[in-house]
Amino acid sequence: MTKNIYLVTRRTNIDKASFPVIDAHNHLWGNWQVEKVVETMDRAGVVSYCDLTGNVRIEFKEGGYRISPGDISDFFDNCAEKYPGRFYCFTMANLAQPADKPLFTDHRRFVEEFIEMLNMHVNKGAKGLKVLKELGLRYRDAGGSLIPCDDQRLFPLWEEAGRLGIPVLIHQADPAGFFEPVTPENEHYDNLKKYHSWSFADPSFPRKTELLKQRDNLVKQHPGTVFILPHFANYAENIQYVSGLLDENPNVYIDFSARIDELGRQPYSSREFFIRYQDRIIFGTDMPANIDDSLEMYRTYFRFLETFDESFYSPDYDGTFGYARWPVCGIGLPREVLKKIYSENILRIIPSLKSEITI
Repeated sequence: MTKNIYLVTRRTNIDKASFPVIDAHNHLWGNWQVEKVVETMDRAGVVSYCDLTGNVRIEFKEGGYRISPGDISDFFDNCAEKYPGRFYCFTMANLAQPADKPLFTDHRRFVEEFIEMLNMHVNKGAKGLKVLKELGLRYRDAGGSLIPCDDQRLFPLWEEAGRLGIPVLIHQADPAGFFEPVTPENEHYDNLKKYHSWSFADPSFPRKTELLKQRDNLVKQHPGTVFILPHFANYAENIQYVSGLLDENPNVYIDFSARIDELGRQPYSSREFFIRYQDRIIFGTDMPANIDDSLEMYRTYFRFLETFDESFYSPDYDGTFGYARWPVCGIGLPREVLKKIYSENILRIIPSLKSEITI
């Protein structure tokens, strides 16, 4: 039952961010009708947008999605060349495979093909490597065994990214509630009913703690490779854990895409974290920029970062405002911190962007 809310709070209206923004975590999903995306970017003050899955097609179905390989040249033809400086991409190389088939039958051949494709895509202009959560959760080898992200057979992939000097943005695990039974007591119940493929409560899936342990082992094994761990390292429910992860691994950065709901309900700890790790945090949203709610989505992110407003609502995971789990509060970051998070940190990680993006 919907309750009437009588609380009166201040609303700070932010049309554009205080500084130019690079949305370093987003997707176009093989949809090259980007005019609406550019319109939203212009109105919000987003100067550049990263399509992390530049060589992937995504087919959305009821309750989830299906991935399939695409052609990275389509990204450059329809986005980068059409809108110079406004878009850049990562590649998934040959990790962009349907999850219902073995990822490889011969791991040596898979690795060779991966390295060849990664080099080809970087030469074309790809700025990094993106790894979806299917690795660790769904991808299996020819024998039917689940492939963890720290599988030694994949060791050369991460070393090659380090050799090329490109970051690896790897998604492992999900919100804690996604691994718990889908019951009304689960704080993500409504989302999991809507997107049932997001539930990993079935014991056939690894537990969240296991996935994070494998991920943390991976970044430790490859200190010469820069890793970007999205969604607040996928443990926004435990800021202390993420703090320790950053302290122990200087090659790790995080973004906070799709997690201002979690961070905004613990604003004191979040503000302290953002200031302490101001050089290790990257702006990203992982939400559509071509729908009616997109402009408000961006402005809500800016409101969270720039103001001390209280008890407002963040967008849902699909970028809409039709459902909210709980109210959040802003963390009012200092201007020098905002500049780093909005653009300076990602430009330091990917120096080649400096000559391509107008800030």
